[in-house]
Formats: sequence, C-alpha cells, structure tokens
Amino acid sequence: MWSGVSSHVSGDPWTSPYQPDPQSLQRRPSSLRPAAGAHLTFSPAFSRLYFWTFCLMTRANVWLLMRWCEAACQRRRKAGILPSLEDLLFYTIAEGQEKIPAHKFVSALKATGLRTGDPRLKECMDMLKVTLKSTSDGVSLDRHLFKKCVQSNIVLLTQAFRKKFVIPDFQPFSSHVDKLYESAKQLSGGQVADYIPQLAKFSPDLWAVSLCTVDGQRHTVGDTKVPFCLQSCVKPLKYAIAVHDHGTEYVHRFIGKEPSGLRFNKLFLNEDDKPHNPMVNAGAIVCTSLIKQGASNAEKFDYVMNFLQKMAGNEYVGFSNATFQSERESGDRNFAIGYYLKEKKCFPEGTDMTSILDFYFQLCSIEVTCESASVLAATLANGGFCPITGERVLSPEAVRDTLSLMHSCGMYDFSGQFAFHVGLPAKSGVSGGILLVVPNVMGVMCWSPPLDKLGNSVRGIQFCTDLVSLFNFHNYDNLRHFAKKLDPRREGGDQRQHTFGPMDYESLQQELALKDTLWKKVSPQECDEDSSTTVVYRMESAVDRS
Repeated sequence: MWSGVSSHVSGDPWTSPYQPDPQSLQRRPSSLRPAAGAHLTFSPAFSRLYFWTFCLMTRANVWLLMRWCEAACQRRRKAGILPSLEDLLFYTIAEGQEKIPAHKFVSALKATGLRTGDPRLKECMDMLKVTLKSTSDGVSLDRHLFKKCVQSNIVLLTQAFRKKFVIPDFQPFSSHVDKLYESAKQLSGGQVADYIPQLAKFSPDLWAVSLCTVDGQRHTVGDTKVPFCLQSCVKPLKYAIAVHDHGTEYVHRFIGKEPSGLRFNKLFLNEDDKPHNPMVNAGAIVCTSLIKQGASNAEKFDYVMNFLQKMAGNEYVGFSNATFQSERESGDRNFAIGYYLKEKKCFPEGTDMTSILDFYFQLCSIEVTCESASVLAATLANGGFCPITGERVLSPEAVRDTLSLMHSCGMYDFSGQFAFHVGLPAKSGVSGGILLVVPNVMGVMCWSPPLDKLGNSVRGIQFCTDLVSLFNFHNYDNLRHFAKKLDPRREGGDQRQHTFGPMDYESLQQELALKDTLWKKVSPQECDEDSSTTVVYRMESAVDRS
C-alpha cells in the first residue's frame, strides 16, 4: 500500500507537501477522483492534511511513522526550531502574548491542584518573587525571565500543565467535592462527644473536608485550619510505625487481625488472649507498647511526632495538653483495659503499663488540621511516600497492612457497613474525624464533631458515601460490566475528551508506538504557510477504555 508514496516521503514530514501518485488516485472511490485532465496542485497545508489522512488508512505502518517523525524532530532540535520545555510552558500559558502576568501563571498553577506553598516549588516561587522585583512593571514576565523562574522545577510543572497528574481535570473534580460538602453540611443530627470534657467544647457547626492526591494536588473546603485531636484516627498511624520498625510478624505476636464485632472499648480478648486488632482500644494500647521499647515517654513522643510530621509533609502536627490531662482524668475504662491486658500478659516483657497508658493518652491528644491530616492520609495512599516532599516515610509492608486493617476494622461497629457501601480504608475518631484513603489516588480528612450512635461523624459518613456514589473509588467499581460512575483519573471524566497544546510535543515519540491510533493536529500559534512554526501532532488511542 505504501508503494505509491515511497518516493514522496523523503522530505520533512511536518512541512513537505505530499503529492499522491496516479495509482493511489485510482484506488480512490470514483466520487473522490479528480476530473480527467485536471491539473493537481495542493497547498502545503492541504498536502500535509492529505498525507496524515492517508496514514490513517493503514495501521500497519505506525512504526514507519514513528521513525520518520523521530528523525524530523531530531533535525528540528538541531536547527533550534523545537522549543525547550520552559518555552513550551510559556507558550501554553501566554496564549500568543509576549509576556505573562505573574498572577496568570499562579492562577493556572492553582487550577492544576498545586499550591504556591508546595515544598517542591519553593525554588520556583522564590525566584519568581526576586525576578518580579527586577522587572519594569513588577507584574509581568517575558519568555526569558519566565524560563529563569521555572527551570528549577520544570519537570513537576510540565507534568501539571500536561495533565499527567492522577486527577488531570482537577477543577471539575473540586467542584464536585464542594457540592458533596454542601450536601452533607445540611445534616443536623448527631451529638458532640462529651465524655472527654475538652471535646465537648467544639461547636457542632464545624465541618471541613481536605484532600491531597498522590501527586500533591490539594483542595480544601470549610473549617480546614481549625486544630483538633486525632483521637482514634491515630491508631492506624501508630500501627504503621510499629510495623515499619519491627515488621508484621513481630507486631502480630501481640495483636490479632480480626474485627471484634464488639464495642471499641470492650474489655475482651480473642481466643488466643490477644486484642482482636490494633483499631480497638485494647489493641491500640498494646501497639503503643511496641514503639521505641526501652525509651522514655518523652523520647517516644518525640519519635512519633517527628514521624507524623514527615508523613504530613511538615505541615501542622501539634499537641493539646488540655485534652491529654482530660483524657487521663477520665480514662477509667482504658485503665481497666490496661490492667486486664497486664493480667493476660499481652504486653512485651518488662513493659510499664501505667507509663504506656500515659503515652497512649498523649498520642490520642496529638492535634492536626484537616489540611495536614489529608497529607497524612495521602502518604498512605502513596505507598509510604509523602506526596509533597517525595520522602519515603513508611515501608510498603507497613502501608499494605495498615490499609488492610483500616478497611476491615477502622470504623468501629460500622466497619462492615462502611466496607460494603464505601469500600475504602478509613479510620474514625470521637473528635469527629474520618481519615479516608483512596489507594494510589488520594487521602481525605473529613471533620465534623457531631457523632452518630456508633461514634462516627454524621457528616463524614454521608460525605464518604456520596463520594463513592459519584466516583468509581469503591474497591469493586472497576469490575467489567459494572455500572459506570465518573472517573476523575481520566481526562474528561468518563468520556475521554482531550485538549491539546504545545506541551504535547514532548510525548509525541512515545505515543507514536501505541497501536489502534488516530491522529489529531494542533498548531501552537497562528502562522503563514511558509513559516517554520512547530506543528504538533498527537496520537491518541482509538480504543474506548471506559
């Protein structure tokens, strides 16, 4: 099929006119053939369009196209025609203008889900501030100044503006989250926990949701900067620390893995005289005894605080001494559990039970905000790497086991219902928090003090349920032939609608190797037919993957 064009493809495929031979014309339908004796002349633009239309007719020559385009790209790089990543980013944002207002760049950055305070963008933001002071108007950047500002973080910025993050269309997704938040805000049921006096002081009207994706995209709505104590939400975190330090086998010599089917503060052990799991009080107390054995409580507390701060990307992690004192003064049930565990020899040898209970109350009194807690959850969603620092904090084993137990045991007596309806790992606390993990996608913290009769946040439960009703985040939503929901991990949601810009050039060569293809054409800027403006072709999969 290519015999008729082999002598016509030696030039640059981006600009060379393509003139079909007579044999190829004869293969056309009669309605598309030129009249007899007609003189065939094609403009360069039409010739290029004709060539790529012809390419679509044969899927067996994708590799030839790939080699051809690769050679053309190399020639253009050597000639200085193809721009750098920094240039491409500038053209994408500038939209034909010679300068970019700084606020336009910042707005475009926020639209991707990134924050200007992201630790990964510190060099870029610092350089932006310095550079703007040196400009004549103090607000705009030309191409060269823009390149100077972004070059230190160009890889992250390129991913963001090419929509290569886990949630490519972040603004529509955020809008959906806001609507779910407003819907749950209308609920008025539940009671604020009052068995710990400090918790009873919180207003029942407080309501906040924060999320952080595994790529560090952030969204918050509501009272997200108000500090509150983790309470039972700290249980999976200290279990993760224990497994990270000692391994699964050692930790589960002392703690089981099964849901108890009983109240979280029940004085009860399994048939092996172990706490059922680390998400109930008995298991959490034993788990506390496994952290930094032999160290003083002060050293242990500093160790856990530093660990949690790393998980939170160095965002707010504090301590409420008032809540700690209140916990200790009203903790008769936990003291009873502690003595029962001591009687059954559930602790490692040499453990001081009263000291461990003090440490347990301290950990329950650690404060976070919704924003910082969402990064904690995102570190679990990201396999132990903090999304906004890139630091490995937890081992894969610790993350896997923590999420497994959160899924089966994390929501008190509502764990089975939550696993059925929501299908995601989560942990609730009596302060009104729900730490939700969407593995490989994002972490979420919901916080609202009013609790239902099982001790879970009324608004938080509603939000999590609605979130999974709208998006296909449930563990079993991705089975074949399952009812469709929105998938924010795909560009355009359920329908893969793509927008293109000059940034697409960088992925051209890799995408050319895909099979089942179609071609789309886009010009980054207007130009006359004879100019050497880069024309970007992008190949997208023609297979419906939804």
